[in-house]
Amino acid sequence: MSEILDRRNVPDGGAIFVEGDEGTNAFIIQSGKVSIYKLVDGKEECVATLGPTEIFGEMGLIDMKPRTATARSNGGCTIITITHQMFESKLAKSDPFIRHLLTIMAETIRNI
Repeated sequence: MSEILDRRNVPDGGAIFVEGDEGTNAFIIQSGKVSIYKLVDGKEECVATLGPTEIFGEMGLIDMKPRTATARSNGGCTIITITHQMFESKLAKSDPFIRHLLTIMAETIRNI
């Protein structure tokens, strides 16, 4: 990537995004951990804990719909933001079939 990458340090427990927020960016964990939480029967449950090199929030890049979960730093982390503009510039160079396939996959996952 030739773009300047936005790195952010997030303290332990710091929210990266909250369920229902606008989804326009994805994130790569450079260091530390991030936990993903969903509201289940009115209670927040941890559904995943991610570590270095893992990507989260990617659905927002594809369909720009509201977040379906909350992401918080677990012990402190450094994350790299992948903006929608960065994603679109990469996707514009690919076959239109790929864009269509990603849109279908995103809709299918959201409906599960």
